[in-house]
Amino acid sequence: MSESKPYVPPKVWTWNSESGGKFANINRPISGATHEKALPSGDHDLQLYSLATPNGVKVTVMLEELLELGISKAEYNAYLVNIMEGDQFSSGFVDINPNSKIPALLDRGTTPPTRVFESGAILLYLAEKFDAFYPKDVATRAECQSWLMWQMGSAPFLGGGFGHFYAYAPEKLEYPIERYTMEVKRQLDVLDKRLAENTYLCGDEYTIADIATFPWYGALVLGHLYDAAEFLDVTSYTHVVRWAEQISERPAVQRGRRVNRVWGPEEEQMAERHSAVDFD
Repeated sequence: MSESKPYVPPKVWTWNSESGGKFANINRPISGATHEKALPSGDHDLQLYSLATPNGVKVTVMLEELLELGISKAEYNAYLVNIMEGDQFSSGFVDINPNSKIPALLDRGTTPPTRVFESGAILLYLAEKFDAFYPKDVATRAECQSWLMWQMGSAPFLGGGFGHFYAYAPEKLEYPIERYTMEVKRQLDVLDKRLAENTYLCGDEYTIADIATFPWYGALVLGHLYDAAEFLDVTSYTHVVRWAEQISERPAVQRGRRVNRVWGPEEEQMAERHSAVDFD
């Protein structure tokens, strides 16, 4: 049996569009629109263009939590962006997010309309706009900001690192899986130690830090992400599991997880969302 030769990087990298993997057909080394297409819009000030991946779920949960508080101005239209079909490269979407990643939000309640992209930025924008889920105490707000940035910096190792090589790469490779498994377990340990002493990430208050972190790490320990719960021995992180189960019981979280979801059981799907009656 012949041994495979180790990969030797070329002197100058060139794009191989046939590189393989689940997302090979949409990955490319250039930015910008590939086709002209206007985005749909509805009646509300807030227009969301997204998909129910963890980053998308952050924003729909936030919006549903605001509505749960009775903040009617948080009503929104949510439109599906099918990233596997390249919807994120339409001219309309690129106008809102030049980085061509979901989610993207357009607030037409301002003059001119305000675009917001990057899920963490959207959470901050909505928290400040509606004065909710964002601590008022200076020290606690700093803690909230720290955990929010922790999530934004850590999740790429979970998604683009572990998730890609464990679940989506064209072949399983020991080195990257071992490398990213070690890092994800370290992150889970960070969370577990924090949540051993606190109900939520910032203490007793449920904040945008929890809303940002739950769709990634909560989904992971609840067995909803990469089918990797057993592999990662997630039940050993008892405090993360407790926190995830507690958040998953919130009605707004249950609604938010459905929006822009087009897979799984039919009763958990909702391609678009335009009003509360869509959940009936």
